[in-house]
Amino acid sequence: MFFHIVLERNMQLHPRHFGPHLRDKLVSKLMQDVEGTCSGRYGFVVAITGVENIGKGLIREGTGFVTFPVKYQCVIFRPFKGEILEAVVTMVNKMGFFAEAGPVQIFVSNHLIPDDMEFQAGDTPSYTTSDGSAGFKSPYMVHEDFFDILSGNLLFLTWNE
Repeated sequence: MFFHIVLERNMQLHPRHFGPHLRDKLVSKLMQDVEGTCSGRYGFVVAITGVENIGKGLIREGTGFVTFPVKYQCVIFRPFKGEILEAVVTMVNKMGFFAEAGPVQIFVSNHLIPDDMEFQAGDTPSYTTSDGSAGFKSPYMVHEDFFDILSGNLLFLTWNE
């Protein structure tokens, strides 16, 4: 789920930032550009934990910008198929429900919700069993071991308040 890895990125910096605080400007720009982004290969970049190396800059002709290769350590969030996550149900409607697990937004179709659960419209829409023994609505914390993150297949339900 969470990994600490080393990545590399080429950062462009405007000449007005050159001076005694060049490194600080590069690190600040790196954090702004990278934290909170998503890569299909690595996942969501949660935080940059350190900068290992800033290489020699290469001046781009005609612009004055300099490109620096930066090697940095970061924490990433990458959910895998079959992984157990806790999520918060954020919206319930007749089509299914949306839940959030960190930066991941998940949609579970009503076709994947067990047949004994029915949608109940009203001020707070919900899915409940006919006898009222189980159900969920928004906001609701779910322990998300019931479905497959990558394909959205419903496996089994475990509801926690």
